[in-house]
Amino acid sequence: MLIILIRTMILYFVVLFVIRVMGKAELSKMDPFEMIILFMIAELAAIPIESLDIPLLNGVAAILTLLFLEVSLSFLSIKSKRINSLLNGKPSVIIDKGRINEKELKSQRITLDDLMQQLRLKNYPSMADVDYAVLEANGDLSVIPKPEKAPLTPADMDLAASSEVIPMVLISDGALYQNNLKRFGKEETYLKKELLKAKITEYSQVFLCFCDEKGQLHVYPKGKSRKDLKEEVSLK
Repeated sequence: MLIILIRTMILYFVVLFVIRVMGKAELSKMDPFEMIILFMIAELAAIPIESLDIPLLNGVAAILTLLFLEVSLSFLSIKSKRINSLLNGKPSVIIDKGRINEKELKSQRITLDDLMQQLRLKNYPSMADVDYAVLEANGDLSVIPKPEKAPLTPADMDLAASSEVIPMVLISDGALYQNNLKRFGKEETYLKKELLKAKITEYSQVFLCFCDEKGQLHVYPKGKSRKDLKEEVSLK
């Protein structure tokens, strides 16, 4: 039993290292090549755990080999469009200037019901509102509506729009997030001053403090009921 635990822990950290080296992008886009790599890594990690007669080093070596293969081919795909197309495929235009491309639809083995479902998920229930629909290499459907059906923006109305910031947590369960505070562009003295407006003197009194896209602070003190938490203190 102890041997199984040790082998599992070792392989866990090896797989974690491999996934981190592969990068977050590999988990988000999940192209066919990356999906195969992840499946093979999971299988190779499980074999030495289930079969104690297989040397642990063999499993680690196989996983690292896949890592080398993935990093190498990813680098080559960046340098060569042909290799990138071979590994990841090409986008397919399903709707072109409002007309369905039947050839691509059949080539990708997509039914009209599947297409309509994806359009509804993109908030375009009527195909008549769509100018272009592109099936990306990762399987996602990108939809470009017709100009008259596109969402209205401040620029369309000649309105000035103020720039927004990324919403981020500054304090969570009494712990200050220094990096987020720096990204917010404020000093710790500013944060303490704003918390004093809510009669908060210690970070330990804060359950949650975050800034929204308008740069406004929202504070949820500790020791409040669910009803009280709905009435957060907003600091301008």
